[in-house]
Amino acid sequence: MIHETAIIDSGCTIGAGSRIWHFCHLISGCIVGENCNLGQNVMVASGVVLGNGVKVQNNVSIYEGVICEDDVFIGPSAVFTNVTNPRSSIIRKNQYKKTIIRKGVTIGANATILCGIEIGQFAFIGAGAVVTRNVLPYALVVGNPAHQVGWMSEFGHKLRFKPDGLAECPESGEMYLFSGGEVIKIASEK
Repeated sequence: MIHETAIIDSGCTIGAGSRIWHFCHLISGCIVGENCNLGQNVMVASGVVLGNGVKVQNNVSIYEGVICEDDVFIGPSAVFTNVTNPRSSIIRKNQYKKTIIRKGVTIGANATILCGIEIGQFAFIGAGAVVTRNVLPYALVVGNPAHQVGWMSEFGHKLRFKPDGLAECPESGEMYLFSGGEVIKIASEK
């Protein structure tokens, strides 16, 4: 579904089942996977890749260099950058940095993601956070600059680890292990 007010330049790839809403602009050379949802006033630049099941809320511009894997959620008015030192009078298109958003990441409303970083799978970026460096998988980060305050399950619940390093997602029952400063999902005992 592509709303009649959306502008889709030739040379865009849009997967089956994706929905492109009011006043979106997809620029030639972008790739939007299957079953994505782009809310009102979303811009997707050339070279951007959105995996399957990506949801982009209203008023988000995704600039060249951003790659989102499957099932990423980008909240309203989130901001991405692609140059570390922009100047109006200096062309720096050859200095764009790649930003990788791994599978299942949630980016909260009004968060700012600086370029050249990687956000690990199923990480959760709080609303208004300013992310200036890489984020570990399953990490919960908030603030400016963003700092880690916990760990999240794949269902989006804060994990509470017991002394043995195990935590259970209260919604899914899936088990997680904290070891060596990282979190991994393990087979559930249920």
